[in-house]
Amino acid sequence: MQGFPHHYRVRGAAAPDGDVTLEAEGLPAIATQPPAEFGGPGDRWSPETLLTAAVADCFMLGFRAIAQASKFEFVRLECEGEGVLDRVERVMKFTALTVNAKLTVPAGGDASRAGKLLEKAEASCLITNSLSAEVTLRTEVVEA
Repeated sequence: MQGFPHHYRVRGAAAPDGDVTLEAEGLPAIATQPPAEFGGPGDRWSPETLLTAAVADCFMLGFRAIAQASKFEFVRLECEGEGVLDRVERVMKFTALTVNAKLTVPAGGDASRAGKLLEKAEASCLITNSLSAEVTLRTEVVEA
């Protein structure tokens, strides 16, 4: 891992209408539009879906790193994220983010330890730690 601080750079380009194109060095471009809730087509990534996806992705990547460091074996981690955007004191902001995680462990796996590692991943998520929205983690551990 590199020393801190880390810097992340993106570029964007937009015409008067149509897609906004986001790019970062070495990564494929992403086409975005407003979500359907804001009159957009609803068939592209939006800032709102990207933020919600970042929460879910950060949680899963964090869990994977923690599981590897802890030598904890798992079969699969599935995650659904939900973000709630609301108006608070005339300002739009995310007020709640929920992560629903389903962890499949091998038969005979340690469900108690799995739960602790899932909580550790949630607590160490740099995305949710950077936001003011309330974050809720719901977990389910099942055996393969």
